Amino acid sequence: MTNEAYNIPDFCRAHGISRSTFYNLLKDGTAPRLMRVRDRVLISRESAAEWRRRCEAEASITDGEAA
Repeated sequence: MTNEAYNIPDFCRAHGISRSTFYNLLKDGTAPRLMRVRDRVLISRESAAEWRRRCEAEASITDGEAA
């Protein structure tokens, strides 16, 4: 069975980013949504997928822009 949520180190490992990058995203307001469960901070699989979609949309080339 797959976990339904990542903790922060697992999220960073799964997405190939450092924890410092994650905390910079959090500071900038561009990190995935977090949820608190008792004393744990988690990122749901759905929130991670939404974050990836936002990142892809921001990185996609719009009409008239060159790579």
